[in-house]
Amino acid sequence: MLRIGLFQLNFVVGDLEGNLRRVLDGLAFAAEAGADLAAFPELAICGYPPEDLLGKPQFIADCRSSLEKVAAATARCAAVVGLPLLEEESGAVYNAAAICAEGDIIGFVRKAHLPNYGVFDERRYFAPGRPDSLFTVGGVSLGVSICEDLWVDGGAVNKLAEAGAELILNINASPYCQGKASERFDLLRRRAGEIDRPIAYLNLVGGQDELVFDGNSLVVDASGKTVAKAASFAEQSLVADVEVAKRPPAEGNADLGVRRHCVSETQAVARRPLSGSALPVDTDRLAEVYAALVLGTRDYVRKNGFSRACLGASGGVDSSLVATVAADALGPENVCCVLMPSRFSSGHSVEDAEELCSNLGVDSRLIPIEPAHAAFGKMLAPGFGDLPPDTTEENIQSRIRAVILMALANKFGWLVLATGNKTESAVGYSTLYGDSAGAFAPIKDVWKMQVYELARYRNALAGFSLIPAGVLVKEPSAELRPDQIDSQSLPPYEMLDPLARALVEDDKTPAELIASGADDVLVLRLAQMVDYAEYKRRQSPPGVRVTAKAFGKDRRMPITSHYRGSVQ
Repeated sequence: MLRIGLFQLNFVVGDLEGNLRRVLDGLAFAAEAGADLAAFPELAICGYPPEDLLGKPQFIADCRSSLEKVAAATARCAAVVGLPLLEEESGAVYNAAAICAEGDIIGFVRKAHLPNYGVFDERRYFAPGRPDSLFTVGGVSLGVSICEDLWVDGGAVNKLAEAGAELILNINASPYCQGKASERFDLLRRRAGEIDRPIAYLNLVGGQDELVFDGNSLVVDASGKTVAKAASFAEQSLVADVEVAKRPPAEGNADLGVRRHCVSETQAVARRPLSGSALPVDTDRLAEVYAALVLGTRDYVRKNGFSRACLGASGGVDSSLVATVAADALGPENVCCVLMPSRFSSGHSVEDAEELCSNLGVDSRLIPIEPAHAAFGKMLAPGFGDLPPDTTEENIQSRIRAVILMALANKFGWLVLATGNKTESAVGYSTLYGDSAGAFAPIKDVWKMQVYELARYRNALAGFSLIPAGVLVKEPSAELRPDQIDSQSLPPYEMLDPLARALVEDDKTPAELIASGADDVLVLRLAQMVDYAEYKRRQSPPGVRVTAKAFGKDRRMPITSHYRGSVQ
């Protein structure tokens, strides 16, 4: 039996001192609990992903200095901690894990399989390692692997098991997207059964720019049965006893070039009983997404030195959901909703926004934009001449609102939250430097129909219409001209979302969608809108990533491109 501590913590990229304190606190907790091993996530020393910070030699040297302080603090309880490792001889940098005990660095493991897809860009920064080390901890042969090493069939984890590892520890910085937790769990059960070894899976938690790490660390036995499980979207120190069977290396695999390090022998130590290590994890789809939005928003605001945020509250479903997420993330006392009606704003929109603010308990301010709108009209009239009004005048209203929000943010030190959703971003249904302006966009990766689902989900949690019922039943409208509704410019969202998702997330061409039975005129129109809006998306603020392909790191399309996909 090996007692391990898995420290599912929220690190900050570049905060080497703060990250070190969290590791040292976890190490002390593990030692007091009688653990043989304390494990910390991938690149815990520097935070994940450090990106081009890795191009600074001093940054990597400072990470090594932090590691030496971790090693000096170890005693009988060993520590496994992730960090970038520079190999002096070759100049190569590795995504590595250090194993420390008894005040010393025992050895390193270098990540073998470097992901280079989706949001991952590790081949830009790291050299690949190889599974060449086993460590004896408390009499157990331990194989340490890093994130992607677990996902590759026949890869590093399999090789460690063949070489005689009796327990696999896999440290991760695995970002969340819908369905990812279930996918990981299925993989862990399959891999454990395949290698006939228990696996301890440790994941990072917290928000970093647009990425959110969901935690969901767990330990499975050799059959794939869950031994212990940590919470979703929350920090947790998970201590678990793992039963390990003695297993020699597989026949013919006794010597795979694997170095064997003795970290600590089996010792009789005083251990307090464990309780409450297996916690329920809510894997409901909407619960996951909502938790990700809250955590991502909270960490973006606070890790960037802000405490309060503001947004424009229009009485529509998008701004209502963002206001609710912000109140849950930062506390209602730290959120200001600014109501900025124009001559085209309906009375019920203002009433719905006021009711929402009252329900949430957030600060609200009413600043009508008509004086500024009229002044702009008068000022621009000579330049516009006899040209009839069009979207130009509509967009001016949106940009006036952005100016007001930025003025308040500058005056009071707030951070502006943009309220646009993924559907609008996909087809360019937003005003550049208007409603798309802001420092962070909480629902940037949420399709319009799911915005409604999340609003209803949050109301169900509250037990009443926290987001007013009128918000959820009214026809969506930007209210920038008389009697305007979104369906005058866009197809119904029930039709638009699936087609836009196919074009954006599934990389379907118009020809493929038309061949599958979609309306050719509609598909061609939407494809053109998606392509033409790329320049807007490139200038949009970051937002919480909740799908497998978000705008940004996941999807890097050229702005200037004439490819449309052939349609016969």
